[in-house]
Amino acid sequence: MSVAWSRGLSRRIVPNARRFSRVHGQEQTTVPLAFTPLGHGTGSPLVVLHGLFGCKRNWKTLTKALHRSLPNTPIYTLDLRNHGSSPHARPHTYQAMAVDVQSFITEKGLQNVSLIGHSMGAKVAMTVALNLAKARKSDLLSRLVVVDMAPAKLLIDAKMRNYVPIMQNMNSMPAGMIKSLVDAERFLMAFEEDPVVRQFLLTNLVLPSHSRATAPHHDKAKFALPLDILKPAIDALEEFPYDHTSDRGHPIWAGPTRVIAGRNSEYRVFEQEEALKAFFPNHDMHVLDTGHWVQAEKPNEFLKLVVDFLKPETGR
Repeated sequence: MSVAWSRGLSRRIVPNARRFSRVHGQEQTTVPLAFTPLGHGTGSPLVVLHGLFGCKRNWKTLTKALHRSLPNTPIYTLDLRNHGSSPHARPHTYQAMAVDVQSFITEKGLQNVSLIGHSMGAKVAMTVALNLAKARKSDLLSRLVVVDMAPAKLLIDAKMRNYVPIMQNMNSMPAGMIKSLVDAERFLMAFEEDPVVRQFLLTNLVLPSHSRATAPHHDKAKFALPLDILKPAIDALEEFPYDHTSDRGHPIWAGPTRVIAGRNSEYRVFEQEEALKAFFPNHDMHVLDTGHWVQAEKPNEFLKLVVDFLKPETGR
């Protein structure tokens, strides 16, 4: 996994949140999402969504590999609201994040989009697909890749919840205690033994800067995440906006959907076939010998599954 490091605090709680037309008959507030584009092909675009506490940089290595395998596919890797370089805003819900992504797709004029999301990003991607199906705009999407998450209520792992106080503790440490990535890595080792997860968390760490040329000036290491927004939102992130058991019915996205699950993941997505079939009847399931971080633990196998699915000449 490739990790890039930010040296300066960027824009935060923003006045530039804007009103997005209507979703399900209600006006929604959206924020402009930070993104990294890759490639200028004329094929169907691919939009990539990260998970909770992540950012678009988590996908840097894999999107480069995807670009090499799919050179005609323009790729957009997004920072979801309250993550990475995107604005901080309430509420932090799947519908709010989905509307942000729908706004991005619309404003970029993208058509026949393939969406890929991991964990929280997977639930966002599924919400986008079902929103569009409900609005009878399903043709905006062509394919959906869901990574280790299901369209159902799934309890968030206690370890994931514990990352919030760990990051808060680091934020409250006196100036000079965390001066480098080595210091930060050493601090996290006491709480997280997996180096992949430590690198994942540290993509949102901003190191001290003492240069007047850097704005704003700061002398403490700090996680550039609005923990005051994310911590109370975690319970809501266990839910899913649609209920496949509802007597009133639910939207169905019938496009090709590939689900890639981790055999050893605490979310046990392979046991959620009923919900997946109800919402995404045209899905297939692939289970790799990994935990929750499927794309980081088995990058080659993961890449092949995604490329084979997205290639226009093969599909699935």
